[in-house]
Amino acid sequence: PSTDGDSIIEVLNTKRPNILIILMESYGGTFIEPLGGIPDVAPHFNRLTEEGVFFTNCYANSFRTDRGTVCTFSGYLGLPTASVMKIPAKSRTLPSIAEELVKAGYKTDFLYGGDINFTNMKSYLLSKGYQRLTADKDFSLAEQTSNAWGVNDDITFEYLYNQLKDRKETPWHTAFLTLSSHEPFEVPYHRLKEKQPNAFAFTDHCLGEFVERIRKTPVWNNLLIVCLPDHGFYYPAEGNGHDARIHHIPMLWLGGAVKQPMVINQVMNQSDLAATLLAQLGIDHSEFNFSRNILSTAYTYPFAYWTFGGGFAFADSTGVTLVDINADRPMLEIPSPDENRILRGKAILQSSYDDLGER
Repeated sequence: PSTDGDSIIEVLNTKRPNILIILMESYGGTFIEPLGGIPDVAPHFNRLTEEGVFFTNCYANSFRTDRGTVCTFSGYLGLPTASVMKIPAKSRTLPSIAEELVKAGYKTDFLYGGDINFTNMKSYLLSKGYQRLTADKDFSLAEQTSNAWGVNDDITFEYLYNQLKDRKETPWHTAFLTLSSHEPFEVPYHRLKEKQPNAFAFTDHCLGEFVERIRKTPVWNNLLIVCLPDHGFYYPAEGNGHDARIHHIPMLWLGGAVKQPMVINQVMNQSDLAATLLAQLGIDHSEFNFSRNILSTAYTYPFAYWTFGGGFAFADSTGVTLVDINADRPMLEIPSPDENRILRGKAILQSSYDDLGER
């Protein structure tokens, strides 16, 4: 993508907001009512979309947390057969949002209630500019065992609130990866009868409560909260598990640093967060080879691309094509076949492997 072009839409009222990125475990559009998802799973998120900058056509680049984390924070594309996070020699050469913010004077930290060594996450985060990491071992034993994966979201959101509410040193960037909306979906919350949606409803409840509490503190005025998932979730389990419905994710920018409510309908990827956010701050993003500033004059051909085990997908205004790499043929073409989408998807796939090989 071109790094030229000005941001034609300025969505923030400051160039140096404090930035909180909440990476929501598995929280795909299937649970977000304004995106056509199941009603009443995420009432707080649904309500908040009306007061922030809501990106309605965003697609997750990949299908696992380790991959989605790299796609989000390094603006890098997902690969069908490799997890870049698990290849430190490669991942440490990637750019990252945190590194660029550190250069601009930000203090950075990362919060996750689980095992931060899982899938080599700790090495990636430390090499990519996060100066302080908080994880399961920083909580009590009872808290560490509150979920099969570690510390439940109500506890980590409480910790986050206490960390941020009186923070004087600015500017800062905190990233937080949630955890409760993951199998086995056991949570201390019982609003919905069905286990899976109920776990997602729990995370939504925790998020909604956190936003309302932080809103009442002085921190709010200069705060940008970016909410987006690491990847989507196959629910209800029908149709292809990697079609557009499953990879369609919400992205929402909230907080006192947001100029006014806005809806952005451009087709985009989660990997475009890096260039789009940094451009709003007036920070160079030319190192992010695959991330696009979707609010710029240069973003003239909106499309989305994602990968999954053994395949890739390409989506633009003409439709969506999923390709099985092993069989070298389309698995799904909506609304009709289009050779162009296949060729463009193959070109991006090849370019992304070339880029990785050269690192």
